[in-house]
Amino acid sequence: MRLRNLELKDAPLMLEWMHDESVVGKLKGNFIEKTLADAESFILASANKEENTHLAIVSDEDEYMGTVSLKNVKDGSAEFGIAVRKSAMGRGYSWYGMEEIIRLAFDEFGLESVYWCVSRENERAVRFYDKHNFHEALDIPSSVLERYKGMENLKWYSVLKGDVLDDRTEVAGCKIVHIKTIPTVGAGELSFFEATHDVPFEFKRMYYISKVPEGTRRGFHAHKKLKQLLFCPYGRIQLILENKHGREEIELSDPSIGVVIEEPTWREMLWLQKDSVLCVAASDYYEVEDYIRDYNEFIKFIGG
Repeated sequence: MRLRNLELKDAPLMLEWMHDESVVGKLKGNFIEKTLADAESFILASANKEENTHLAIVSDEDEYMGTVSLKNVKDGSAEFGIAVRKSAMGRGYSWYGMEEIIRLAFDEFGLESVYWCVSRENERAVRFYDKHNFHEALDIPSSVLERYKGMENLKWYSVLKGDVLDDRTEVAGCKIVHIKTIPTVGAGELSFFEATHDVPFEFKRMYYISKVPEGTRRGFHAHKKLKQLLFCPYGRIQLILENKHGREEIELSDPSIGVVIEEPTWREMLWLQKDSVLCVAASDYYEVEDYIRDYNEFIKFIGG
């Protein structure tokens, strides 16, 4: 997946989410009445990036999945906005679009802060932002609040230049670890970890999954006793974990970030970028009896 400028060919798919009540029901603006001509006019106007930047989030095959924006760019700040098609939800496009547009805001546009708001009744959006550790902002300028006059029960968020995005220490109760990494000038990085020192168990098996097309889902199993360290040395993979602590996901895209699973946990892996590699260090040899491949059986196993 990647970001690019909006193109007229995106208009029909843009209109798709505009007419989807499950997508726009709690968004500001009357999208339901928009026409194909409205979508095309918006795309043509997006070429002017003086005050607003609107970009398309697309798949590796260049299929439009949604729009991500920096609006009202002024005095070193901008308002973030995003909308994705229903078919793109739960596939990593929202987080990718947000992460990339914020990186552009700070690294390329030289902004100091990005802010946005959602209705507190939009539980899906609030859960998404809270899960990624974005904190509620209380010092929004009055000039910004004026644009939302008449709208009640809004929750405001902001991120400042230099903030670390998604700085969680665990996901679904599983520890997020920072693999030791040594950078070298002009010659890449060396990352390493040691059994019982950096990861709380001995390794008996290492394996990796590669040459996977974008959009492919794998996993769909849990282990009864096996402990594992999962990390992604190349590419981008969304890891979805569920256990007695709940169900959460995390994107693995930094070779120095891994997730340690030490208890029965259902896992699914979604390849966000083709040819991404998933590596696993396991505490024991392969044993088919240790696998739980039926989700309902897993729920019973953990006492659900």
